[in-house]
Amino acid sequence: MRNSLLGEWQPSPNFNSRNGEPVDILLLHYTGMEKEDEALARLRDPHAQVSCHYLVRTDGTRLRLVDEKERAWHAGRSSWNGASDINARSIGIEIANWGHAALEKGATLPPFGDRQIDSVIALCQDILKRHKIPARRVLGHSDVAPDRKLDPGELFPWHRLAEAGIGHFVSPEPASPEPLLAPGAEGEEVADIQSLLALYGYCVAVTGVYDERTRTVVGAFQRHFRPERIDGIVDHSTFRTLHKLLASIDEI
Repeated sequence: MRNSLLGEWQPSPNFNSRNGEPVDILLLHYTGMEKEDEALARLRDPHAQVSCHYLVRTDGTRLRLVDEKERAWHAGRSSWNGASDINARSIGIEIANWGHAALEKGATLPPFGDRQIDSVIALCQDILKRHKIPARRVLGHSDVAPDRKLDPGELFPWHRLAEAGIGHFVSPEPASPEPLLAPGAEGEEVADIQSLLALYGYCVAVTGVYDERTRTVVGAFQRHFRPERIDGIVDHSTFRTLHKLLASIDEI
């Protein structure tokens, strides 16, 4: 009997074999397009060479585009915890949302509706029943490709997913006005924050130099875990929230 949670079958030709890689990442995206039917068409267009396993429409309707046993093409150039072929080891969910592209048209960043997020939660719960994906490996596209991607964005309600048992999340510390570390800084303290981010899974070299890559990764961390202010600068809030996450890993 077909699992109704997976949604209507709208097959995409854009996939290939996982080549035996284990599925251990659940990766969430927004489509970044104003019209969701155009996003669906692109995900099914063989010339676009992009796809996902599932698409969740704004009304909560779920569509299945690629079978979970196959490697969908949604992550692109990305890495997490030393692995660089994220497509081979992940299930990708696209969530219909205009995202940051709306800002380029003079609109505001669009929120995610309750029906849509309820649907995303139900789908994630179903996927996690069938795959051994650790909570800390339920990620956003911006986590694995911080230099290229912003999705699912700072308005995505990670806390609601965590309340439903999905993903790794702690209550973020309030943003503080004084920076601890900023671009241009050098030394052991910079190396320490780079080490902690790398320990969590982010792709950042431990150089002791607060370069542009470090700022980008700090910004990606903030977008997911401390979205009150996203500036790529380490303040007490960013530092303490990262510590809280790492300290809670053994509890999940």
